[in-house]
Amino acid sequence: MASAVIEKNKYIIGETIYKHALSGSAVLMIMLLLGIFITLLISSHLSLKYFGIKFIFSTEWDPVNGVFGALPFLAGTVFTSFLAILLSIPFSMAVALFLGEYFRKGPFSSFLRSMIEVMAGIPSVIYGFWGLFFLVPIVRSLEMAVGATPYGVGILSASVILAIMIIPYTASVAREVITMVPATLKEAAYSLGATRLEVIMNVILPYAKSGIFAGILLSLGRAIGETMAVTMIIGNMNAMPRGIFSPANTMASIIANEFTEATEAIYLSAILEIGLILFLLSFVINIAGKVIINHLHKK
Repeated sequence: MASAVIEKNKYIIGETIYKHALSGSAVLMIMLLLGIFITLLISSHLSLKYFGIKFIFSTEWDPVNGVFGALPFLAGTVFTSFLAILLSIPFSMAVALFLGEYFRKGPFSSFLRSMIEVMAGIPSVIYGFWGLFFLVPIVRSLEMAVGATPYGVGILSASVILAIMIIPYTASVAREVITMVPATLKEAAYSLGATRLEVIMNVILPYAKSGIFAGILLSLGRAIGETMAVTMIIGNMNAMPRGIFSPANTMASIIANEFTEATEAIYLSAILEIGLILFLLSFVINIAGKVIINHLHKK
């Protein structure tokens, strides 16, 4: 009897310690996010005080005269990220359906999944080099064919590179949720005479839509924060993009390019305010995505 009580007390103590450890980890993550936010906020206070809300809507970036505006970089980030998402979704869904519905098992399926994992692990600088030597000449030829200025580098090149980089994330998550669709639902559809395409369109995709959107959201977060590959092939022009062929800058690329050059206090503060905007943009997109996922899940 006494030994049973001792064992029960040990179990309660262990459960309590485990619960507090989990709670502490959650609180630590919140404190970490708050710490990053507060650090960026304090470091950018000069820019916030001097430029105010005009900083977000101004298109001029002139470090020599101390005039700074973040709109060209915000626009470049949004254009490249969302264009990359649009370009990547068809390929990501094709890979996910192929591995999740047609070839779930077998050596070829295992090989393809391994290659997708390798793609996700390739350093971004390698994608940047590949883009410079392979993709940029192709885009330059396309620009010459349509009569655009043949920069080669620009919004389109950066978006294609980003699309290639984020395909593994959307494809992996989408494949997982597609494999989790109950077999009974598909068998019921087949028994009613549905074709495979009809089962995919009317059963699998509606059932897995929240998980697929989660994968797209994960990819969007990666695209927004990507730095090195985009910096190498976007053209690094501090002006509003005039089209998909135009050179531009993103918030991440302007920070990477000019952070070490920011010797004046207001210049450094403006760079750090761009970092603050990038942090808030990522936060808002993730929160909005969670809300949409929960809404889709309830339907």
